[in-house]
Amino acid sequence: MKWLAGILMVLLLILQYTLWFGNGGLLRVWQISAMVADQQAENARLLERNQALEAEVMDLKEGIAAIEERARSDLGMIKRGETFFQVIEE
Repeated sequence: MKWLAGILMVLLLILQYTLWFGNGGLLRVWQISAMVADQQAENARLLERNQALEAEVMDLKEGIAAIEERARSDLGMIKRGETFFQVIEE
């Protein structure tokens, strides 16, 4: 009877080890859950960035004002009749 209890105890320990540390065990599930949460946060950030870029593209396709603003800020362009002043800081 003692040997049966010993065998059952060893079997229980093996099963517990597999449950906690084996392939697909609880530790691995927790690691994957954390990785999924990180990836979802990254995806949300990228989705927000993509939506902002999409809105900017739509503005550039539809409006002259957006194109003019982009030309002024990125290329330093000015309209006819405007005077350009360059301020040089020391």
